[in-house]
Amino acid sequence: MTGIGPSEAVERALELSSADDCVVIADETSTANLRWAGNTLTTNGVTRSSRLTVIALRNTADGVAAGVVSRSAVGAGGIEELVRAAEADAAGNEPAEDARPLVAEGPAGASAGWGDDPAETGIGVFEGFAPALGEAFAAAESADRRLYGFANHVVTSTFVGNSAGLRVRHVQPTGLLELNAKGAGGSAWAGVATRDFTDVDVPALTAGLDRRLEWGERRVDLPAGRYETILPPSAVADLMIYLYWSAGAQDAQDGRTVFSAPGGGTRVGERLASLPVSLSSDPAAAGLQCAPFVIAHASSRESSVFDNGLPLGATDWIRDGELASLTQTRHSAERTGLPLTPAIDNLAMAGPDGGASLEDMVARTERGLLLTCLWYIRAVDPQSLLLTGLTRDGVYLVEDGEVVGAVNNFRFNESPVDLLSRLTEVGGTVPTLPREWSDYFTRTAMPALRVPDFNMSTVSKAS
Repeated sequence: MTGIGPSEAVERALELSSADDCVVIADETSTANLRWAGNTLTTNGVTRSSRLTVIALRNTADGVAAGVVSRSAVGAGGIEELVRAAEADAAGNEPAEDARPLVAEGPAGASAGWGDDPAETGIGVFEGFAPALGEAFAAAESADRRLYGFANHVVTSTFVGNSAGLRVRHVQPTGLLELNAKGAGGSAWAGVATRDFTDVDVPALTAGLDRRLEWGERRVDLPAGRYETILPPSAVADLMIYLYWSAGAQDAQDGRTVFSAPGGGTRVGERLASLPVSLSSDPAAAGLQCAPFVIAHASSRESSVFDNGLPLGATDWIRDGELASLTQTRHSAERTGLPLTPAIDNLAMAGPDGGASLEDMVARTERGLLLTCLWYIRAVDPQSLLLTGLTRDGVYLVEDGEVVGAVNNFRFNESPVDLLSRLTEVGGTVPTLPREWSDYFTRTAMPALRVPDFNMSTVSKAS
């Protein structure tokens, strides 16, 4: 907040509120970034931003109406105006379908540091990473290759309070690195997610890029068709995130999605996968830590402002190949009769017995395709969760356990739910960065997957 600390802004908004109940969320975000092109650093910078959200609740004879107003860079003198705007919004709204009693207490320890200043990042977060990047530029230059990309680090401090006494705080670091190498072998991409850049291995990333560019020096044209395909963890993450985003319980209950049961209800309890895979979230997962309580700036079919502060715990979405849970608000859980399982800001997939490495999976492939990543993913049919998209930055032909060259790009048509039913191998789970959804969801750990008949529907001219 401008001229006022976030916890103080929350307290002042609650004091100023004349609504029957009130929820206030203060977010302070600090960002540092580096960008480079053609083996040269081009820009770097730091930014700060803030947002204050007031949720005013008005009791009526028919229920509770909610008014939500969110503004950036609110100073001490602007808090009352924001509160009154939220109250005016509530006065004009009908009772909310998702209204439930406010959460009075968050998870244990979540109120610690309530009065602290928001956390910050800065260019110093790249202190150990930048020298290795400089060495990578020099090595690429000597090999007549060019490196492009960016590194971004964001720290968001979120403070949530309400008139029922809730006071919780969470600091979320989010970092990512994307590297793109170009040379005679075309283009190759690598990306990693990180909390603080101390675990980023630049030499390993560039070595992988060099190997892919060498593979790309031999070109093979292939027609569209169904191919045995190895999907690396990044591509798997993009598909599983879309599945997760589509797993809202309310939409499933209303017959709108692939998770709706014929005749009504949901498919919870139904087997989805041919192998005993799991898909899960856990706020405390090592390296993927995220907020241990609900943070909802607005209500939708998948979230509820009334649930702010609700404790989150480890949740299985798919367990041993069966659909175990769908994302729930308290309102949707009452409608479906299923346990309360709110959405969590990380996602992990695992198969049985740990699984092989990507390299071992390639070595066991008689003939198939190895992808790098997916791009421009869009839904075609929500009832089957059929998706379409493009391959990007390297599709490679594998014969007799060896990569023998790069092939053309494809447009694919696949449903991640149907894909689960056709798996023939699940590799070992590793932290990964989704290429398509990295602007929205970075905390993932995924295995490589082998699919015997991945549908490359048309040849793409995309490079």
